[in-house]
Amino acid sequence: MGDTNAPDRGEDLDFAVARRELVDALRQRLDVSERTLSAIDAVPRHAFVPADRRSLAYADRPLPIGHDQTISAPHMVAVMTDLLEVDRGDRVLEVGTGCGYHAAVLAEIVGPGNVFSAEYVPELAEAARDRLRRLGYDVVVRAGDGREVFRDEAPFDAASLTCAPTGGIPDAIVDQVRTGGRVVAPVQRKGALGLGGRQRLVRLTVREDGVDREDHGGVRFVPMR
Repeated sequence: MGDTNAPDRGEDLDFAVARRELVDALRQRLDVSERTLSAIDAVPRHAFVPADRRSLAYADRPLPIGHDQTISAPHMVAVMTDLLEVDRGDRVLEVGTGCGYHAAVLAEIVGPGNVFSAEYVPELAEAARDRLRRLGYDVVVRAGDGREVFRDEAPFDAASLTCAPTGGIPDAIVDQVRTGGRVVAPVQRKGALGLGGRQRLVRLTVREDGVDREDHGGVRFVPMR
């Protein structure tokens, strides 16, 4: 969990009011837990948004963060976080750090040192690592292939992908999650081209003899590299 007394969390009243209004709107729209909404309310999304987009930080929409990547819309972060059903002390693998916002929301729930986030683009990984540290979040960020970079830390209680693999969630990620754990990810159908081409949000529950699969509707994410 972040340190709410960290100096870099200072914000003006407009941002605080906008975030509270966002959370109130999500409460009306979504069937998610108050714990998840509290995590969204605790994270200063404007600190993860490029300066020229900061006025839009609390709009419920994705925003570009450079390197052809985006920060997910708050409602999608809330839905994915809630589907993981993680608790304090659970260890979570995240594939696709981006700017670090989703990792910070997860850290609010599972606590310090329990989010392990992989980012394919080294520049984004370095920036996210620095940003999270400044904001008081103890998140482990590594640059590299999200299927492999945290194998030495497995098994995890859950895994979350913020990029869409084609054809299904890679076995190399599912295999790092303990029996009874969950994996939440957007999945792009084979042959679907472009951003958001026929993607579905999927939750897997890992069983000893395989996985249970649930479909949670259409989504739009950048493709997994």
